Amino acid sequence: MAKKHVRTGIVGTGFSASFHFEALGKIYGTDVEVIGAHTIDVEGGKAYCEKRGIRFFEKLEDLLGEVDVIHCCTPPYAHEPVTIAGLKADKYVICEKPLTGYFGDGSEDFHGERFPKQQALDAALASVDRLIAAEQASKGRLLYAENWVYAPAIQKEREILEKTGGQILWIHGEEAHSGSHSVDYAYWSRCGGGVMIGKGCHPLTAALYLKRVEGFARDGKTIQPKSVTARCHAVTRLPSFRDEGHIRCDYYDIDDFSMMHVEMTDGTMITVFASDIVLGGIHNWLEICGNNHRAVCNINPNTLMQTYNPVEENFADIYVVEKIGTKQGWACTAPDEDLITGYPAEMEAFYRTIAYGEEPQSTMGLAADTISTIYSAYVSAERGGAAVDVKTY
Repeated sequence: MAKKHVRTGIVGTGFSASFHFEALGKIYGTDVEVIGAHTIDVEGGKAYCEKRGIRFFEKLEDLLGEVDVIHCCTPPYAHEPVTIAGLKADKYVICEKPLTGYFGDGSEDFHGERFPKQQALDAALASVDRLIAAEQASKGRLLYAENWVYAPAIQKEREILEKTGGQILWIHGEEAHSGSHSVDYAYWSRCGGGVMIGKGCHPLTAALYLKRVEGFARDGKTIQPKSVTARCHAVTRLPSFRDEGHIRCDYYDIDDFSMMHVEMTDGTMITVFASDIVLGGIHNWLEICGNNHRAVCNINPNTLMQTYNPVEENFADIYVVEKIGTKQGWACTAPDEDLITGYPAEMEAFYRTIAYGEEPQSTMGLAADTISTIYSAYVSAERGGAAVDVKTY
């Protein structure tokens, strides 16, 4: 069968737009043509496009007129308007995480610690409802770009669950490192919260995905979140924090440590930690404790390759692993970090959905449950960890 030709465009030209473009070059099942990109940062957008030999579009509607699919790689506050514009144009939209959120009241003095979190939950769920309505009215579809779902270790666990009918009793996991490089990340108004949404969405979505897989494999129905209890902290904004220069500490109004404990509709549990106060590179893992097996999914770090470098300068031009801090001594060097974290598999799967109609693993419903759980968790944290019911989709 001949490969179908798909025209694509990228909205946003920052960090995620760069690795989306790289992943598109590794797709083998579909003929993908990257037409161009759009961003409100005209100078940065033109530089991004020139480097990659694609066209720059000053207007989103002009890009939409020439493509079949767009990649929403903007900061989170722009996810909803870009996604809805794409869906209204009957395009497929591959939207980066988090799907949507609450980005303040528009006032100049908005501060993430000085408003009732129920307000954030209500606004985020209203945004989810608008996105769902837009998808239902569109010939296109939203594909939620949560790479953890497509990470090889998570997909292997999916196979185990489907073939053994195992019951997951408890999932616990973490995403942590020493702080985001994004300027936008310091502000609730740009990213919809702090580490609980920015990093916690990864292990949480993967865990919610695996519980969905379990439910469908064994009983033909989903297992979804029922309630959540949570705590979050701003450790690097404490007066007592001692800055040694290794951990980012210029956040304006966001949390840099969080814990979510989710009770599922079948009575089982998910526990997720997320933080920006961990040195030594990215710490991404998920552990599944089942009634017939146990699995530890080490996304970062893992021992696929290990190197010892006695002199820092020796590896000056060698990429080791994200956020490692130093290249001297022993390191869990990543020979193909994108592969292990799921980006090529994610894009391959999405373009098979776009071209051939195959069902994706990461959908609007999964994204919506993640948003609902996280903003319910913010309400719980505001209430000192009291359990809060979660609306599901």
